[in-house]
Amino acid sequence: MTPLSPCKPCRLILVAIFATLSPQVCFAFLTNPSSTNSPSLPLNSLYVKKNIDGCEFTEPGALSTPDMTRRKVLSILQAAAPLLAYHPSASAQVEVLDAPPPQVSTSQKTTAPSRIMCADLEEENRIAIFERVAPSVVYIDTFAEKRDVFSTNIMEVPIGSGSGYIWDSEGHIVTNFHVVQEAKSAQVAILTSASSAVSENNLITAKGGSVTNAINPFTSVRPGALGSGGSSALNGFTRNVYKARVIGVDPTKDIAVLKVDAPMNELRPIAVGTSQGLRVGQGSLAIGNPFGLDHTLTTGVISGLGREVKSPTGRPISNVIQTDAAINPGNSGGPLLDSSGRMIGMATAIYSPSGASAGVGFAIPADTVKYVVSMLIKNGQIIRPLLGVSILDSRQARQALGITKGILILEVKPGTPAFKAGLRGIRRSDSGIIEIGDIITAVEGSQITKEEDLFKAIEQFEPGDVVNVTVNRPQVELDEEGNPDIKLRELTFSVKLIASDDSTFLQK
Repeated sequence: MTPLSPCKPCRLILVAIFATLSPQVCFAFLTNPSSTNSPSLPLNSLYVKKNIDGCEFTEPGALSTPDMTRRKVLSILQAAAPLLAYHPSASAQVEVLDAPPPQVSTSQKTTAPSRIMCADLEEENRIAIFERVAPSVVYIDTFAEKRDVFSTNIMEVPIGSGSGYIWDSEGHIVTNFHVVQEAKSAQVAILTSASSAVSENNLITAKGGSVTNAINPFTSVRPGALGSGGSSALNGFTRNVYKARVIGVDPTKDIAVLKVDAPMNELRPIAVGTSQGLRVGQGSLAIGNPFGLDHTLTTGVISGLGREVKSPTGRPISNVIQTDAAINPGNSGGPLLDSSGRMIGMATAIYSPSGASAGVGFAIPADTVKYVVSMLIKNGQIIRPLLGVSILDSRQARQALGITKGILILEVKPGTPAFKAGLRGIRRSDSGIIEIGDIITAVEGSQITKEEDLFKAIEQFEPGDVVNVTVNRPQVELDEEGNPDIKLRELTFSVKLIASDDSTFLQK
């Protein structure tokens, strides 16, 4: 029925009807049911209300004398609805549960809403961030070579999967080193706009941009992957798979850079932010591929800053971001985002007794990622400052020699700046006695108690910088009775740092 135009007399009549009711009944009709000021009514009947977004909620009612009056007024309101000419987005409509359902014409078409209903601004922001950033996140499958047990043929077998993200329009993909550590080869699945796609699903683009048919390349992604036709989360995107090659890795920071030869118009580089100025409590979002479930969004907050985790080589990764956004196996290499959708970190590790998310996840800070990735793209490797000495593991030194503070130098290679400065390693004297080498206790005033302290102190400088290294040098002296007594003498040397690719240090 087409609603009639409202008229002033009709509205006045309805106002008069309400004026004849008791104040409690009028108040029950006109008050929001969620208000704390609504009158308390017996819970022996329910009414359904729909708000302006179409979401339903229930309100308690009573089958008492006032409630019978309520039913009468409902009938009057329903009959007068054409006169009131309510718009669907206007004030709440009221229906009784036992009322007959309205008849809907079969000729009417029901269309799905174009956007999610009942979403607040925070939800809308999360949805917008996911839809904008998801095409920048990739799904990585890794493979190793294995000999076929029934023949002498070498075949590739899948060994794992992980996450990554598009760094630039040249096809560089950033992920964790441990994702590709054991891999002989890798393939990357990218979400591309259907209008710009040059190949169908499961086609691998070869070098140079030419498209070659691949016979159903393996993927560990679960059914319903974005862009595969099984998910409607991102319409207008398709899923293309490309072979990837390793450009460079940095095991000490758990970072690797891959490259795919995909057309530039298919690549959507991620927006890179900064890890400086982050504050505990601000929002964080993680997008990754946990357990083969591609492009999974989880949310949380930054739970801590300045954490430290060990890299695959055992060296510390400092200034790590802690978050309670769920990070699970498969999330490794995925981006951690701020509330603006900028990458502020890369998921790398979790603390968990079960191996799954326990609310304690860690991400490599964006500033560290930017420095390492730029070096890997430029040089294919990371050039770091080195002291130019070989050291003994602090646990072994403590157990075997009783050294509880500092790092024992095993060897100082001849020709290095450390050798020229006067540092000593373990050596045998002319009389055949083994002399303990220098014990490093400080670098530029930073106290050194274990290897991690030494690595952190050295990484603050560049190759070629001169640093002051404080050591304790064991010396044998004779006491008054002529017995040998070992005493530690504190010395400081100025040592020029060398580069990690220095041939003088690397030569055997």
